[in-house]
Amino acid sequence: MRNLREFIAALRARGEVQDIETQVDPNLELAEIHRRVIEANGKVLFFKNVKGSPFPVVTNLFGNVSRIELAFGNRPEKFVQRAADLVHHALPPKLSTFWGARDLAFDALKIGLRNRRNAPVFEVESPLLPGRGLDELPALVQWPEDGGRFVTLPLVYTQHPETGKHNLGMYRIHIYDEKTTGMHWQIHKGGGFHYSVAQKQNKSLPVNLLIGGPPALILSAIAPLPEDIPELMLCSLLLGEKLPMSKRDDLPYPVVSEAEFAIIGEVPAHERKSEGPFGDHYGYYSLAHPYPVFNVKRMFHRKDAIYPATVVGKPRQEDFYIGDYLQKLLSPLFPIVMPSVLELKTYGETGFHALAAARVKDRYEREAIASGLRILGEGQLSLQKFLMLTDGNVDLNNFRQTLVHFLERTNWEKDLFVISNVSQDTLDYSGPKVNEGSKGIWLALGDKRRELRSDPPGQLPSGIRDAKVFVPGCLVVNGPKYSESKDFAAEIANHPELSKYELVLLVDGVDLSVSSFAGFTLLSSAFAGEEFVPFLSEAITVLLLR
Repeated sequence: MRNLREFIAALRARGEVQDIETQVDPNLELAEIHRRVIEANGKVLFFKNVKGSPFPVVTNLFGNVSRIELAFGNRPEKFVQRAADLVHHALPPKLSTFWGARDLAFDALKIGLRNRRNAPVFEVESPLLPGRGLDELPALVQWPEDGGRFVTLPLVYTQHPETGKHNLGMYRIHIYDEKTTGMHWQIHKGGGFHYSVAQKQNKSLPVNLLIGGPPALILSAIAPLPEDIPELMLCSLLLGEKLPMSKRDDLPYPVVSEAEFAIIGEVPAHERKSEGPFGDHYGYYSLAHPYPVFNVKRMFHRKDAIYPATVVGKPRQEDFYIGDYLQKLLSPLFPIVMPSVLELKTYGETGFHALAAARVKDRYEREAIASGLRILGEGQLSLQKFLMLTDGNVDLNNFRQTLVHFLERTNWEKDLFVISNVSQDTLDYSGPKVNEGSKGIWLALGDKRRELRSDPPGQLPSGIRDAKVFVPGCLVVNGPKYSESKDFAAEIANHPELSKYELVLLVDGVDLSVSSFAGFTLLSSAFAGEEFVPFLSEAITVLLLR
């Protein structure tokens, strides 16, 4: 799919696009329609008449697995798997090995960038006047307490001020007026690193804000690639051809030719403005904080530009399906980058950064800990809040099965670690302050140690209003809030009835927590310094989620 409209046409051919002729307000109304449709596994939505904007809006492009498969097919996965296999078998070098992979070399030659003179994205230049420029964009207000209009599928392109290496990232854009926005560069983002270098030099950083383009461009901007791997190379791989770029003498950077919008500007050093609040994928609002300011200098778009958008909120949203695809695509590379890691899974139901599990080698005493620290030191994986490590043969895609595997094997006296006072995802507010929190590492090594209780408890301790089994060995109970009884977790930790379970979770909503993994969100709100309150006895851990 070379551009957005090719993708939409392919979706139309399969009957997956619902055109909406009635005028829809981008202030809350459009987002609510989208949420109801994606929850029902509905169609792609093409809003033809958006209040206050000349541009149509398309949403739910990636709202299920089949659309992801339509956009990219299985060719990229096969290429990555074969490339990984070649690395594993390249030593000792054999002519037969490389001859058998000669088609892989031909495919690799297609990866890269190419120059294109006439770019559709430059067809129209919008004046940066009140009511024009960014004011014309049908940017959404998604939630009632959002701080304003946000571009929710922004593609932010920057280059390192010294090396020229590029970064393409998806950093939310809070529109202030017709020519300024917030730039939500978080601590761990490549664009933020570029800005940090420019700021130390007291220089503005040029920025291209792109909207739309090949579906591969959107996916590449989200991909958790190592810092030195160019996102546009991944985009080219997904496309199966070189990505066309267009360069103009009056612009600082080349622009992706097939984008729908190209907004050109710069982010000055040291300038900040309040950005947010914003209803985020963790299920609550990220608050307003000072962030760099993007000053727009030029704005271009196609004559018939289409504005793609998504709606951010609790899983499962579109980013869930994109994230799962990226894991499948990149998973063969993990054992190459981290040889002791056999398999790695991050769970989209917790927002990806909250929970991960890995199968690792444990060839010497506690080697798994070294593997865990290696994982937590790799790019965006450094943001993982809680990491489960096992040397067993368990299906990590099945979280219930994985949790049982851990509860059967864990030695609570030495297999649970909390690393305090470290960096944390900017969007996670469970720590003592922004960007700071703690991480947990949980080991389950060797053979099964115990049988797990699967039936509900008998007599409950005073104060527990409800209790249900999530999986064998794990009991979820409803008790008083932490503010009401700070010692409650300690009081129930040694109760004879609860001590028959390996893991007891104290929550404020039992039914939601046990109904599905998506509702089992303990790791989105725990394991952050003093927010993680463990009480260990001979056979029980109580986690207080406050």
